[in-house]
Amino acid sequence: MREKTFIQFVVLMCLLTFSASASDDLVMDKTEVSIGAFAIFAQETGFVSQAEKHGGMVYETGWARKPGWNWRTPYGVAGDNNAPAVHITFAEAEQYCHWAGKRLPTRTEWIKAGYTESRANPPDGFERGKTYPYPTGNAPQGANCLSECGAEKSLQNKKKDFSPVLYRGAGHAPTGLTRPGVNGLYDMGANVWEWARISDTGISNNSGEQATMGGSWWYGKRQMRADYGATKPHDMAAVYIGFRCISDAGGQHN
Repeated sequence: MREKTFIQFVVLMCLLTFSASASDDLVMDKTEVSIGAFAIFAQETGFVSQAEKHGGMVYETGWARKPGWNWRTPYGVAGDNNAPAVHITFAEAEQYCHWAGKRLPTRTEWIKAGYTESRANPPDGFERGKTYPYPTGNAPQGANCLSECGAEKSLQNKKKDFSPVLYRGAGHAPTGLTRPGVNGLYDMGANVWEWARISDTGISNNSGEQATMGGSWWYGKRQMRADYGATKPHDMAAVYIGFRCISDAGGQHN
């Protein structure tokens, strides 16, 4: 790994991690993995995604495959470095996490980090040990969801509007832009769905699906709740699915 790229990688890893639980000593990425972080991985490994080869998916009047829509160009044009990396399959997300010395969280781990406050001294609005109905706390406000979250005002003039190329919604916001939620994590509710292992053993169910957590810009507040139980085909690369990684606090990073 070249020195410059290594320094970039170390800085990104520092920015992306947050100790989600002192009791089990796990570290959850503070934000969704960004295009900038994923680009370093692709540069170092020669990685080419399924969507780069065949196009990414978006829902219109049915699922449509869009040539030229991939993690580099999520809506057909170059994405910003701080935008979430989307159009990534479950296996591709795992590949990135392993390269980074981490792994994808299980659904159980994701729920614990996203809904139960574990910081010793959380800021006002959060209480240690309390489990909240939304990753944003008692209410969905502050998330980038389709409606009911106040994104129209809170993100006005702060994010790009991709609605001209979408059937509905205005697309994702940059990582770390919305209000931090439970455990100081960003966008665990809405923005983009996040891949997680559907079981604690990491074994997929018989339909070949894995968990997608937290909702997205396409949906309202209901999909942000822990009991929603969404899944997607493990090989799906869609415009509203991204991911973040988790690791043991003492684990080795690249």
